[in-house]
Amino acid sequence: MRIEKDGIGELEIPKNSYYGVHTQRAIENFYIKNGKKTNPELIKSFALVKLAAAEANFKAGKLTEDKKNYIVRACERVYQGDLDSEFPLSAIQGGAGTSTNMNVNEVIANAALEEMGEEKGRYDLINPIEDVNLSQSTNDVYPTSVKIAVIRILRELVTESMSLQEELQNKEKEFSSIFKLGRTQLQDAVPLTLGQSFGAFAEAISRDRWRLYKIEERIRRINIGGTAIGTGVGASLKYRYYVTEELKRLTGYGLARAENLIDATQNLDVFVEVSGLLKTMAVNLNKIANDLRLMSSGPNGGIGEIKLPPMQMGSSIMPGKINPVGAEFIKQIFHKVQGNDLIISAAAAEGEFELNALTPIISESVLESIEVLRDGVKIFREKVIKGITPDKENCEKHLRASLSTITSHIDQLGYERLSEILKECEKTGKSYHTILKEKGLIKE
Repeated sequence: MRIEKDGIGELEIPKNSYYGVHTQRAIENFYIKNGKKTNPELIKSFALVKLAAAEANFKAGKLTEDKKNYIVRACERVYQGDLDSEFPLSAIQGGAGTSTNMNVNEVIANAALEEMGEEKGRYDLINPIEDVNLSQSTNDVYPTSVKIAVIRILRELVTESMSLQEELQNKEKEFSSIFKLGRTQLQDAVPLTLGQSFGAFAEAISRDRWRLYKIEERIRRINIGGTAIGTGVGASLKYRYYVTEELKRLTGYGLARAENLIDATQNLDVFVEVSGLLKTMAVNLNKIANDLRLMSSGPNGGIGEIKLPPMQMGSSIMPGKINPVGAEFIKQIFHKVQGNDLIISAAAAEGEFELNALTPIISESVLESIEVLRDGVKIFREKVIKGITPDKENCEKHLRASLSTITSHIDQLGYERLSEILKECEKTGKSYHTILKEKGLIKE
Protein backbone atom coordinates (compact mmCIF):
# COMPACT_ATOMS: atom_id res chain seq x y z
CA MET A 1 0.00 0.00 0.00
CA ARG A 2 0.99 3.65 -0.35
CA ILE A 3 -0.32 6.57 1.68
CA GLU A 4 -1.94 9.52 -0.08
CA LYS A 5 -3.60 12.54 1.46
CA ASP A 6 -6.12 15.19 0.50
CA GLY A 7 -7.90 18.01 2.35
CA ILE A 8 -9.84 15.51 4.46
CA GLY A 9 -6.97 13.30 5.57
CA GLU A 10 -4.89 10.28 4.62
CA LEU A 11 -5.89 7.04 2.92
CA GLU A 12 -4.16 3.80 2.02
CA ILE A 13 -4.08 3.15 -1.74
CA PRO A 14 -3.01 -0.13 -3.38
CA LYS A 15 0.62 0.45 -4.33
CA ASN A 16 0.19 -0.54 -7.98
CA SER A 17 -3.01 1.43 -8.57
CA TYR A 18 -2.84 4.29 -11.03
CA TYR A 19 -5.70 6.07 -9.28
CA GLY A 20 -5.22 7.89 -5.98
CA VAL A 21 -6.92 9.28 -2.89
CA HIS A 22 -9.69 11.21 -4.64
CA THR A 23 -10.75 8.15 -6.62
CA GLN A 24 -10.57 5.92 -3.53
CA ARG A 25 -12.93 8.21 -1.64
CA ALA A 26 -15.36 8.17 -4.57
CA ILE A 27 -15.22 4.35 -4.68
CA GLU A 28 -16.25 4.28 -1.04
CA ASN A 29 -18.79 7.11 -1.29
CA PHE A 30 -20.69 6.06 -4.42
CA TYR A 31 -20.56 2.27 -4.37
CA ILE A 32 -23.44 0.58 -6.24
CA LYS A 33 -23.22 -3.19 -6.31
CA ASN A 34 -23.28 -4.37 -9.93
CA GLY A 35 -23.88 -0.77 -11.01
CA LYS A 36 -22.75 0.66 -14.32
CA LYS A 37 -19.28 2.18 -14.39
CA THR A 38 -18.41 5.51 -16.01
CA ASN A 39 -18.91 5.10 -19.75
CA PRO A 40 -15.60 4.17 -21.49
CA GLU A 41 -16.44 6.56 -24.35
CA LEU A 42 -16.49 9.40 -21.82
CA ILE A 43 -13.10 8.33 -20.44
CA LYS A 44 -11.68 8.36 -23.98
CA SER A 45 -12.95 11.90 -24.47
CA PHE A 46 -11.51 12.98 -21.13
CA ALA A 47 -8.11 11.70 -22.31
CA LEU A 48 -8.34 13.88 -25.44
CA VAL A 49 -9.30 16.93 -23.38
CA LYS A 50 -6.39 16.38 -20.96
CA LEU A 51 -4.01 15.88 -23.88
CA ALA A 52 -5.21 19.10 -25.52
CA ALA A 53 -4.88 20.91 -22.19
CA ALA A 54 -1.29 19.73 -21.77
CA GLU A 55 -0.38 20.95 -25.27
CA ALA A 56 -2.16 24.26 -24.66
CA ASN A 57 -0.51 24.80 -21.28
CA PHE A 58 2.88 24.14 -22.85
CA LYS A 59 2.22 26.65 -25.63
CA ALA A 60 1.00 29.16 -23.06
CA GLY A 61 4.22 28.74 -21.06
CA LYS A 62 2.53 27.06 -18.10
CA LEU A 63 4.00 23.56 -18.48
CA THR A 64 7.54 22.42 -19.28
CA GLU A 65 8.11 20.41 -22.44
CA ASP A 66 9.25 17.34 -20.50
CA LYS A 67 6.14 17.30 -18.30
CA LYS A 68 3.96 17.92 -21.29
CA ASN A 69 5.47 14.98 -23.17
CA TYR A 70 5.04 12.58 -20.26
CA ILE A 71 1.42 13.68 -19.76
CA VAL A 72 0.68 13.37 -23.49
CA ARG A 73 2.01 9.80 -23.57
CA ALA A 74 -0.09 8.94 -20.53
CA CYS A 75 -3.19 10.44 -22.17
CA GLU A 76 -2.58 8.33 -25.26
CA ARG A 77 -2.50 5.19 -23.11
CA VAL A 78 -5.82 6.12 -21.52
CA TYR A 79 -7.37 6.89 -24.92
CA GLN A 80 -6.24 3.55 -26.32
CA GLY A 81 -7.88 1.71 -23.42
CA ASP A 82 -4.67 0.35 -21.90
CA LEU A 83 -5.73 1.52 -18.43
CA ASP A 84 -9.49 0.84 -18.53
CA SER A 85 -9.37 -1.17 -15.31
CA GLU A 86 -8.21 1.94 -13.45
CA PHE A 87 -11.59 3.66 -13.90
CA PRO A 88 -13.82 1.84 -11.38
CA LEU A 89 -16.21 4.65 -10.48
CA SER A 90 -19.98 4.44 -10.62
CA ALA A 91 -21.60 6.33 -13.48
CA ILE A 92 -23.85 7.91 -10.86
CA GLN A 93 -21.91 10.10 -8.45
CA GLY A 94 -22.22 13.34 -6.54
CA GLY A 95 -20.14 16.42 -7.22
CA ALA A 96 -21.01 17.29 -10.84
CA GLY A 97 -18.43 14.79 -12.11
CA THR A 98 -15.47 15.87 -9.96
CA SER A 99 -14.83 12.23 -9.00
CA THR A 100 -14.44 11.16 -12.62
CA ASN A 101 -12.30 14.19 -13.43
CA MET A 102 -9.99 13.41 -10.51
CA ASN A 103 -9.93 9.72 -11.43
CA VAL A 104 -8.66 10.71 -14.87
CA ASN A 105 -6.19 13.24 -13.42
CA GLU A 106 -4.71 10.67 -11.03
CA VAL A 107 -4.45 7.88 -13.60
CA ILE A 108 -2.75 10.20 -16.10
CA ALA A 109 -0.38 11.58 -13.44
CA ASN A 110 0.69 8.11 -12.30
CA ALA A 111 0.99 6.82 -15.86
CA ALA A 112 3.17 9.85 -16.63
CA LEU A 113 5.31 9.08 -13.57
CA GLU A 114 5.68 5.52 -14.86
CA GLU A 115 6.83 6.94 -18.21
CA MET A 116 9.48 8.87 -16.25
CA GLY A 117 10.60 5.71 -14.47
CA GLU A 118 9.31 6.99 -11.13
CA GLU A 119 7.07 5.38 -8.52
CA LYS A 120 3.35 6.01 -8.48
CA GLY A 121 2.33 8.68 -6.01
CA ARG A 122 5.38 10.94 -6.58
CA TYR A 123 3.14 13.95 -7.02
CA ASP A 124 6.02 16.30 -6.27
CA LEU A 125 7.21 15.44 -9.81
CA ILE A 126 3.89 15.34 -11.68
CA ASN A 127 0.78 16.36 -9.79
CA PRO A 128 -2.79 15.35 -10.75
CA ILE A 129 -4.14 18.83 -9.95
CA GLU A 130 -1.21 21.20 -10.44
CA ASP A 131 -0.07 19.65 -13.72
CA VAL A 132 -2.71 17.36 -15.31
CA ASN A 133 -5.65 19.58 -14.29
CA LEU A 134 -3.76 22.82 -14.90
CA SER A 135 -6.01 25.67 -16.23
CA GLN A 136 -9.08 23.45 -15.89
CA SER A 137 -11.94 22.56 -13.59
CA THR A 138 -14.45 19.73 -13.64
CA ASN A 139 -17.08 22.22 -14.73
CA ASP A 140 -15.53 22.91 -18.12
CA VAL A 141 -13.71 19.60 -18.67
CA TYR A 142 -16.68 17.32 -17.95
CA PRO A 143 -19.30 18.93 -20.27
CA THR A 144 -16.69 19.29 -23.01
CA SER A 145 -15.75 15.62 -22.71
CA VAL A 146 -19.40 14.56 -22.80
CA LYS A 147 -20.02 16.57 -25.97
CA ILE A 148 -17.01 15.03 -27.71
CA ALA A 149 -18.20 11.53 -26.73
CA VAL A 150 -21.74 12.34 -27.93
CA ILE A 151 -20.49 13.55 -31.31
CA ARG A 152 -18.32 10.45 -31.79
CA ILE A 153 -21.05 7.87 -31.15
CA LEU A 154 -23.84 10.01 -32.60
CA ARG A 155 -22.03 9.90 -35.94
CA GLU A 156 -22.01 6.11 -35.68
CA LEU A 157 -25.77 6.14 -35.06
CA VAL A 158 -26.31 8.41 -38.07
CA THR A 159 -24.32 5.99 -40.24
CA GLU A 160 -26.36 3.02 -39.00
CA SER A 161 -29.57 4.97 -39.60
CA MET A 162 -28.54 5.61 -43.19
CA SER A 163 -27.94 1.89 -43.71
CA LEU A 164 -31.36 1.07 -42.22
CA GLN A 165 -33.02 3.64 -44.48
CA GLU A 166 -31.32 2.10 -47.54
CA GLU A 167 -32.41 -1.42 -46.56
CA LEU A 168 -36.01 -0.25 -46.13
CA GLN A 169 -35.82 1.40 -49.56
CA ASN A 170 -34.56 -1.88 -51.01
CA LYS A 171 -37.67 -3.57 -49.63
CA GLU A 172 -39.81 -0.76 -51.04
CA LYS A 173 -38.56 -1.63 -54.53
CA GLU A 174 -38.66 -5.39 -53.98
CA PHE A 175 -42.30 -5.33 -52.83
CA SER A 176 -43.53 -2.62 -55.21
CA SER A 177 -45.83 -4.93 -57.20
CA ILE A 178 -47.49 -6.66 -54.23
CA PHE A 179 -50.86 -5.16 -53.31
CA LYS A 180 -52.14 -5.51 -49.77
CA LEU A 181 -54.99 -4.33 -47.64
CA GLY A 182 -54.51 -1.01 -45.91
CA ARG A 183 -55.60 -0.71 -42.28
CA THR A 184 -56.65 2.23 -40.13
CA GLN A 185 -57.47 1.72 -36.44
CA LEU A 186 -56.79 -2.00 -37.08
CA GLN A 187 -59.81 -2.11 -39.42
CA ASP A 188 -59.86 -2.69 -43.18
CA ALA A 189 -59.02 0.36 -45.29
CA VAL A 190 -58.19 1.06 -48.94
CA PRO A 191 -55.34 -0.91 -50.53
CA LEU A 192 -51.71 0.01 -51.06
CA THR A 193 -48.63 -1.90 -52.07
CA LEU A 194 -46.42 -3.66 -49.56
CA GLY A 195 -43.60 -1.60 -51.04
CA GLN A 196 -45.39 1.63 -50.13
CA SER A 197 -45.56 0.48 -46.51
CA PHE A 198 -41.80 0.05 -46.44
CA GLY A 199 -41.30 3.33 -48.28
CA ALA A 200 -43.12 5.11 -45.46
CA PHE A 201 -40.86 3.38 -42.91
CA ALA A 202 -37.80 4.55 -44.86
CA GLU A 203 -39.05 8.14 -44.96
CA ALA A 204 -39.50 8.24 -41.18
CA ILE A 205 -35.94 6.97 -40.62
CA SER A 206 -34.67 9.51 -43.16
CA ARG A 207 -36.12 12.34 -41.05
CA ASP A 208 -34.53 10.91 -37.91
CA ARG A 209 -31.16 10.64 -39.61
CA TRP A 210 -31.31 14.26 -40.80
CA ARG A 211 -32.35 15.59 -37.40
CA LEU A 212 -29.48 13.81 -35.65
CA TYR A 213 -27.02 14.97 -38.28
CA LYS A 214 -28.05 18.61 -37.87
CA ILE A 215 -28.00 18.64 -34.04
CA GLU A 216 -24.21 18.20 -34.07
CA GLU A 217 -23.90 21.89 -34.93
CA ARG A 218 -25.06 22.83 -31.43
CA ILE A 219 -23.14 20.09 -29.64
CA ARG A 220 -19.87 21.45 -31.07
CA ARG A 221 -20.12 24.57 -28.86
CA ILE A 222 -17.92 23.78 -25.86
CA ASN A 223 -17.10 25.60 -22.63
CA ILE A 224 -13.48 24.49 -22.20
CA GLY A 225 -11.44 27.37 -20.81
CA GLY A 226 -14.36 28.67 -18.78
CA THR A 227 -13.06 26.85 -15.66
CA ALA A 228 -15.36 26.87 -12.61
CA ILE A 229 -18.35 28.98 -13.72
CA GLY A 230 -17.47 30.28 -17.18
CA THR A 231 -15.68 33.50 -16.27
CA GLY A 232 -12.31 32.00 -17.23
CA VAL A 233 -10.71 32.50 -13.81
CA GLY A 234 -7.72 30.15 -13.56
CA ALA A 235 -7.00 29.98 -17.29
CA SER A 236 -4.97 32.43 -19.34
CA LEU A 237 -6.30 33.94 -22.56
CA LYS A 238 -3.58 32.14 -24.50
CA TYR A 239 -4.57 28.80 -23.00
CA ARG A 240 -8.26 29.36 -23.80
CA TYR A 241 -7.41 29.92 -27.46
CA TYR A 242 -4.88 27.10 -27.74
CA VAL A 243 -6.95 24.40 -25.99
CA THR A 244 -9.92 24.73 -28.37
CA GLU A 245 -7.61 24.62 -31.39
CA GLU A 246 -5.86 21.52 -30.02
CA LEU A 247 -9.19 19.77 -29.47
CA LYS A 248 -10.26 20.58 -33.02
CA ARG A 249 -7.00 19.09 -34.28
CA LEU A 250 -7.21 15.96 -32.11
CA THR A 251 -10.86 15.15 -32.80
CA GLY A 252 -11.26 16.40 -36.34
CA TYR A 253 -14.59 17.94 -35.26
CA GLY A 254 -15.57 21.54 -35.93
CA LEU A 255 -15.47 22.46 -32.25
CA ALA A 256 -15.80 26.10 -31.22
CA ARG A 257 -15.72 27.93 -27.91
CA ALA A 258 -19.23 28.88 -26.82
CA GLU A 259 -19.99 32.59 -27.19
CA ASN A 260 -21.20 32.76 -23.59
CA LEU A 261 -19.13 30.44 -21.40
CA ILE A 262 -21.25 31.14 -18.32
CA ASP A 263 -24.37 29.99 -20.16
CA ALA A 264 -22.56 26.94 -21.57
CA THR A 265 -21.38 25.97 -18.07
CA GLN A 266 -24.67 26.26 -16.21
CA ASN A 267 -27.22 25.20 -18.85
CA LEU A 268 -27.37 21.67 -20.24
CA ASP A 269 -30.42 22.06 -22.46
CA VAL A 270 -28.50 20.89 -25.54
CA PHE A 271 -28.51 17.37 -24.04
CA VAL A 272 -32.28 17.63 -23.55
CA GLU A 273 -32.54 18.55 -27.23
CA VAL A 274 -30.37 15.62 -28.30
CA SER A 275 -32.34 13.26 -26.09
CA GLY A 276 -35.61 14.51 -27.57
CA LEU A 277 -34.41 13.64 -31.06
CA LEU A 278 -33.21 10.24 -29.89
CA LYS A 279 -36.64 9.62 -28.36
CA THR A 280 -38.28 10.69 -31.64
CA MET A 281 -36.22 8.11 -33.50
CA ALA A 282 -37.05 5.46 -30.91
CA VAL A 283 -40.77 6.28 -31.36
CA ASN A 284 -40.49 5.71 -35.13
CA LEU A 285 -38.59 2.47 -34.64
CA ASN A 286 -41.23 1.26 -32.20
CA LYS A 287 -43.98 2.05 -34.73
CA ILE A 288 -42.14 0.08 -37.42
CA ALA A 289 -41.55 -2.84 -35.04
CA ASN A 290 -45.24 -2.88 -34.08
CA ASP A 291 -46.33 -2.93 -37.73
CA LEU A 292 -43.95 -5.75 -38.58
CA ARG A 293 -45.18 -7.85 -35.64
CA LEU A 294 -48.79 -7.37 -36.73
CA MET A 295 -48.11 -7.99 -40.44
CA SER A 296 -46.25 -11.20 -39.58
CA SER A 297 -48.73 -12.34 -36.92
CA GLY A 298 -49.85 -15.94 -37.07
CA PRO A 299 -48.33 -17.44 -39.05
CA ASN A 300 -51.55 -19.41 -39.61
CA GLY A 301 -54.05 -17.67 -37.35
CA GLY A 302 -53.10 -14.05 -37.93
CA ILE A 303 -52.52 -11.51 -40.69
CA GLY A 304 -49.46 -13.24 -42.11
CA GLU A 305 -48.72 -10.82 -44.95
CA ILE A 306 -44.96 -10.99 -44.37
CA LYS A 307 -42.56 -13.50 -42.87
CA LEU A 308 -39.87 -12.31 -40.46
CA PRO A 309 -36.57 -14.21 -40.51
CA PRO A 310 -36.44 -16.77 -37.67
CA MET A 311 -33.89 -15.69 -35.04
CA GLN A 312 -34.42 -18.25 -32.27
CA MET A 313 -36.94 -20.78 -31.01
CA GLY A 314 -39.75 -19.04 -29.17
CA SER A 315 -41.09 -21.41 -26.56
CA SER A 316 -39.88 -23.94 -24.04
CA ILE A 317 -43.18 -25.87 -24.29
CA MET A 318 -44.69 -25.20 -27.75
CA PRO A 319 -42.67 -27.00 -30.44
CA GLY A 320 -42.00 -25.04 -33.61
CA LYS A 321 -43.07 -21.68 -32.17
CA ILE A 322 -40.96 -18.77 -33.40
CA ASN A 323 -41.51 -15.28 -32.00
CA PRO A 324 -40.71 -11.84 -33.48
CA VAL A 325 -37.86 -11.29 -31.02
CA GLY A 326 -36.03 -8.79 -33.21
CA ALA A 327 -39.01 -6.46 -33.20
CA GLU A 328 -39.47 -6.99 -29.45
CA PHE A 329 -35.81 -6.08 -28.96
CA ILE A 330 -36.38 -2.73 -30.70
CA LYS A 331 -39.53 -2.08 -28.66
CA GLN A 332 -37.60 -2.45 -25.41
CA ILE A 333 -34.92 -0.08 -26.68
CA PHE A 334 -37.71 2.45 -27.26
CA HIS A 335 -38.75 2.18 -23.61
CA LYS A 336 -35.13 2.53 -22.42
CA VAL A 337 -34.61 5.68 -24.52
CA GLN A 338 -37.96 7.06 -23.40
CA GLY A 339 -37.01 6.49 -19.75
CA ASN A 340 -33.60 8.09 -20.25
CA ASP A 341 -35.26 11.10 -21.85
CA LEU A 342 -37.32 11.65 -18.72
CA ILE A 343 -34.17 11.40 -16.56
CA ILE A 344 -32.26 13.85 -18.78
CA SER A 345 -35.08 16.40 -18.86
CA ALA A 346 -35.67 16.24 -15.12
CA ALA A 347 -31.96 16.40 -14.25
CA ALA A 348 -31.25 19.28 -16.64
CA ALA A 349 -34.05 21.23 -14.96
CA GLU A 350 -32.30 20.78 -11.58
CA GLY A 351 -29.45 23.19 -12.36
CA GLU A 352 -29.01 26.01 -9.85
CA PHE A 353 -27.29 29.32 -10.57
CA GLU A 354 -23.89 28.67 -12.19
CA LEU A 355 -23.79 24.84 -12.30
CA ASN A 356 -25.82 21.67 -12.65
CA ALA A 357 -24.58 19.13 -10.09
CA LEU A 358 -26.42 16.26 -11.82
CA THR A 359 -24.27 16.23 -14.95
CA PRO A 360 -23.13 12.60 -14.42
CA ILE A 361 -26.65 11.13 -14.70
CA ILE A 362 -27.34 13.30 -17.75
CA SER A 363 -24.10 12.13 -19.34
CA GLU A 364 -24.71 8.46 -18.57
CA SER A 365 -28.29 8.58 -19.85
CA VAL A 366 -27.64 10.37 -23.14
CA LEU A 367 -24.62 8.20 -23.98
CA GLU A 368 -26.58 5.04 -23.17
CA SER A 369 -29.49 6.13 -25.38
CA ILE A 370 -27.20 6.73 -28.35
CA GLU A 371 -25.38 3.43 -27.86
CA VAL A 372 -28.50 1.27 -27.52
CA LEU A 373 -30.04 2.92 -30.58
CA ARG A 374 -26.83 2.56 -32.60
CA ASP A 375 -26.48 -1.14 -31.80
CA GLY A 376 -30.23 -1.80 -31.96
CA VAL A 377 -30.59 -0.23 -35.41
CA LYS A 378 -27.71 -2.35 -36.72
CA ILE A 379 -29.22 -5.58 -35.39
CA PHE A 380 -32.71 -4.61 -36.62
CA ARG A 381 -31.38 -4.03 -40.15
CA GLU A 382 -29.19 -7.11 -40.33
CA LYS A 383 -31.35 -9.69 -38.56
CA VAL A 384 -34.90 -8.46 -39.23
CA ILE A 385 -35.41 -6.06 -42.16
CA LYS A 386 -32.94 -7.67 -44.54
CA GLY A 387 -34.57 -11.11 -44.29
CA ILE A 388 -38.25 -10.13 -44.57
CA THR A 389 -40.14 -11.99 -47.28
CA PRO A 390 -43.73 -11.41 -48.47
CA ASP A 391 -46.61 -13.85 -48.38
CA LYS A 392 -48.29 -12.86 -51.66
CA GLU A 393 -51.16 -15.32 -51.27
CA ASN A 394 -52.19 -13.94 -47.90
CA CYS A 395 -51.87 -10.35 -49.15
CA GLU A 396 -54.23 -11.15 -52.03
CA LYS A 397 -56.60 -13.20 -49.86
CA HIS A 398 -57.11 -10.36 -47.37
CA LEU A 399 -57.50 -7.85 -50.17
CA ARG A 400 -60.19 -9.89 -51.94
CA ALA A 401 -62.02 -10.68 -48.71
CA SER A 402 -62.34 -7.05 -47.68
CA LEU A 403 -65.24 -4.82 -48.69
CA SER A 404 -63.19 -1.67 -48.07
CA THR A 405 -61.79 -1.71 -51.61
CA ILE A 406 -65.20 -0.57 -52.83
CA THR A 407 -63.93 2.92 -51.94
CA SER A 408 -62.10 2.93 -55.28
CA HIS A 409 -65.53 3.57 -56.92
CA ILE A 410 -66.45 6.53 -54.69
CA ASP A 411 -65.76 9.19 -57.34
CA GLN A 412 -67.99 7.33 -59.79
CA LEU A 413 -70.88 6.29 -57.56
CA GLY A 414 -70.69 8.39 -54.37
CA TYR A 415 -70.62 7.52 -50.67
CA GLU A 416 -74.36 6.98 -50.12
CA ARG A 417 -74.89 4.64 -53.07
CA LEU A 418 -71.83 2.57 -52.11
CA SER A 419 -73.16 2.30 -48.55
CA GLU A 420 -76.40 0.83 -49.88
CA ILE A 421 -74.47 -1.66 -52.01
CA LEU A 422 -72.45 -2.76 -48.97
CA LYS A 423 -75.67 -3.38 -47.02
CA GLU A 424 -76.84 -5.54 -49.92
CA CYS A 425 -73.52 -7.44 -49.78
CA GLU A 426 -74.07 -8.21 -46.10
CA LYS A 427 -77.69 -9.29 -46.70
CA THR A 428 -77.05 -11.49 -49.75
CA GLY A 429 -73.51 -12.71 -49.09
CA LYS A 430 -72.53 -11.62 -52.61
CA SER A 431 -69.33 -9.71 -53.32
CA TYR A 432 -69.68 -6.05 -54.18
CA HIS A 433 -68.06 -6.80 -57.56
CA THR A 434 -70.91 -9.16 -58.35
CA ILE A 435 -73.60 -6.68 -57.32
CA LEU A 436 -71.95 -3.81 -59.22
CA LYS A 437 -71.84 -5.97 -62.36
CA GLU A 438 -75.42 -7.13 -61.90
CA LYS A 439 -76.55 -3.52 -61.69
CA GLY A 440 -74.51 -2.65 -64.77
CA LEU A 441 -72.41 -0.14 -62.83
CA ILE A 442 -69.03 -1.61 -63.82
CA LYS A 443 -67.72 -3.63 -66.73
CA GLU A 444 -66.16 -7.09 -66.43
